[in-house]
Amino acid sequence: MYLHLGQNELVPERRIIGIFDLDKCSVGRRTRVYLAAAERDGVVLDVSGALPRSFVVCDHPYHRQIVYLSQLTSATLKNRAESGGVDL
Repeated sequence: MYLHLGQNELVPERRIIGIFDLDKCSVGRRTRVYLAAAERDGVVLDVSGALPRSFVVCDHPYHRQIVYLSQLTSATLKNRAESGGVDL
């Protein structure tokens, strides 16, 4: 199964490590440091097309982790994941 993150971006559900609310998490220093390091390492993919509202951390076969920025809320992504996602 796959989770649709928006802007035609699908990720395999088995690769998802976590789904996070950007507004709530970016207040914390550790999250800001983590996201800055991910950006510096070139592993942040902005699939929001607008103002990002959440981020999804996934493991990746070629990198330790990939961070996707999504315009969808973390609650919407969670609901999509719990409903079974997209079957290809």
